[in-house]
Amino acid sequence: MRIAIASGKGGTGKTTLATNLAALLTARGGAVRLLDADVEEPDCHLFLHPAIERREPVRVLVPEVDEGLCTACGVCAEVCAFHAITVIGSTVLVFPELCHSCGACELLCPEKAVHEEGRDTGVIEHGTVTLPGRPAFPLVTGVLTVGEAKAVPTTRATMAAAGDGSVDVVLIDAPPGTSCPVIEAVRGSDLVVLVTEPTPFGLHDLVLAVAMVRALDLRCVVAINRADLGDDRVHAFCAAEGIEIVLELPHDRRIAKAYSRGELLLDAVDGLEQTLSVAWERIVVAAQTERVLS
Repeated sequence: MRIAIASGKGGTGKTTLATNLAALLTARGGAVRLLDADVEEPDCHLFLHPAIERREPVRVLVPEVDEGLCTACGVCAEVCAFHAITVIGSTVLVFPELCHSCGACELLCPEKAVHEEGRDTGVIEHGTVTLPGRPAFPLVTGVLTVGEAKAVPTTRATMAAAGDGSVDVVLIDAPPGTSCPVIEAVRGSDLVVLVTEPTPFGLHDLVLAVAMVRALDLRCVVAINRADLGDDRVHAFCAAEGIEIVLELPHDRRIAKAYSRGELLLDAVDGLEQTLSVAWERIVVAAQTERVLS
């Protein structure tokens, strides 16, 4: 089962839910793999402290020009839809940050002066989380290179580490928002859990996130953080759209303290384990229902 935990905006508690669910399911004997696909700001490790076992670079192909063969004919620039290569006089300039690795310049260069070379854009860290009193479980973290403009290749490489079905549950801490990296992270999930807040900003971005999920032909449920603040418009929206609310967490000082210290809520807040257990049962039912309907 693959469950993506996403949000229309940052700061809603998405990572908090993902890490605590992973710890909960592991304690109950489940085989869990957690993927931190929020590659621009991965922070699951701040709460889980994995032992990193290996790192794999994420590489994309970008054009290199052999000046000895190049005649500056301009074909490469003409065929590049992303303006990643241009010709000024007798000089060919390549802008790797704009390149989408389509290979057109190499394929169509009449002089065969263009070839593609690998460029590192991120790294995938494979680690093992060992929590007191709980079995160990794997955490895979995608880390985008600082200054890199395109997150999707690193996100895609992170998702490729989901494995071949050797675990019972794959939990995905997706990036916030509704852009391309988010789509890459949630694609193929059995269910998307959208974490939100009962505020005008939370509702606005929840509406966008629901539209994204439905455009991908996926089903979603909602978890509301700080549920006793704000107003009831998120509840009204979910009721009107037929979206189940599987979890409501209160605005609790103990939760804020645990988060600020990098602690799991399960270890810091009495009664939360039962709350998350009930939420997980609802998530499983929703995911299984989706598979039956599809």
